[in-house]
Amino acid sequence: MSTRKQTQLRLTPDLLAAGKDAAAARGLDFNRYVERLIAEDTSGARAAGMAAAQALIDDHGGFLDDLEGVLDARHAPAGPGRGAAA
Repeated sequence: MSTRKQTQLRLTPDLLAAGKDAAAARGLDFNRYVERLIAEDTSGARAAGMAAAQALIDDHGGFLDDLEGVLDARHAPAGPGRGAAA
């Protein structure tokens, strides 16, 4: 006998599709994905993850910004006189 309970959600078609896509991207079925979101949110795991991400940004945000600038510059389209054949 299962100790699980069934419930019903009412979601917009767009939100349901986004949730199913997110679940599939993580290799989960939609039910398990929703179950995991609730467990993470109510256990404090999500808050701990967000705090860790914020600490990373606080400690290394300048480096990440600089790196993004370098990568953007490498992939910037060539303008007039920049790499174009004369």
